[in-house]
Amino acid sequence: MPPIQDVDRAVFLRPPLRELDLALAGLVSRDLWPTLDELEHLRCAATAQDGVERPMLVAQDAALLADGLHYEERIRLGRLATRERNWHDLFNALVWLRWPRTKRALNLRQCGDIARIGKRQRTRGQCALTHFDEAGAIVLCSDPRLVELWDRHDWKNLFHAHAGAWGHSIQVHVFGHALLELALEPARYLVAKAVLLMTDDAADLTMDAETLSRIDQRLAQRIEAPSLLLDPQQLRPLPLSGLPGWHARGGEEDFFDAAPCFRPLRAGRLYPPADRF
Repeated sequence: MPPIQDVDRAVFLRPPLRELDLALAGLVSRDLWPTLDELEHLRCAATAQDGVERPMLVAQDAALLADGLHYEERIRLGRLATRERNWHDLFNALVWLRWPRTKRALNLRQCGDIARIGKRQRTRGQCALTHFDEAGAIVLCSDPRLVELWDRHDWKNLFHAHAGAWGHSIQVHVFGHALLELALEPARYLVAKAVLLMTDDAADLTMDAETLSRIDQRLAQRIEAPSLLLDPQQLRPLPLSGLPGWHARGGEEDFFDAAPCFRPLRAGRLYPPADRF
C-alpha cells in the first residue's frame, strides 16, 4: 500500500473511508501518520466513554515477538501488536475503537480453537472468523425484497434499480480492516464478506453511536454463543463497489455487466436466513 502522503485524498470523500475519517475528525485523511501515543489516547477515551475494554496498542518489534505467543493470544492478554506507519494495522486499531465487543468475541473464539487444536491447524470456524475480521461488513436491512435480489445475485436491480434504498432501507457498516485498506485504491473492486441483520425499526438504520453499540453487542453475543461464523459459507459476498457513491463508475448501468466483482450465483449456493436485530 502507498505511503500516507501518496494516497489520493479523494478516497476519503467516498465511503467507506469517509465515515471513518469523519468519526475520527480527519485522523486518517491527514498526510501524517498517527502515532501509537495518539491511538492509545483514542483507545483510553473510547473506553472511558463506553466502559468497554480494548487491548493496549503496543509496537510490534523484536522484543514483543520474542515472547513466542500467537498474535491472538497477546490480544487475549490485553496487547494488540501494531506496526507503525502501516495502513493494515492502523485500520485494525480503528476498528477496535468502533466495534470492541465484536472484535473481542472474535479473539476469544480464535483463542479457544488455538487451545483446542494448536497453532498449526485451522478449523472452518477460524476461517470464517478471519474472513469476517479482514473483509467483513455488517448489513442492516428492513426490506426483504432487497434480500431476495441479493440472494439471486441480481446486482443490477439491487444496486442500480434500487439505488435510493441504500442508506435508507439498507445500511452497510464496513468491519474488515483489510477491506478498509483496499479502499485506499480508488479503482479497486471491493467485495465484502457480509453478515445480514433484518430489522423493522427504521431507527436501526442510522449511524449514531447508540445504534452502533447495540449492533456491536448483538454480534458479539451471536459470535460467543456460538451461532454465527461457524463456517465461511455463512457469509454473504457483497460487491461494495456497486453501492451508490462507492466507486467512480457505480452510477453507470453497464458497470454491473462489465466489472468482475459482480459474479453470478454459483449453482447450488444457498445463503442462511438472516438474523433479526
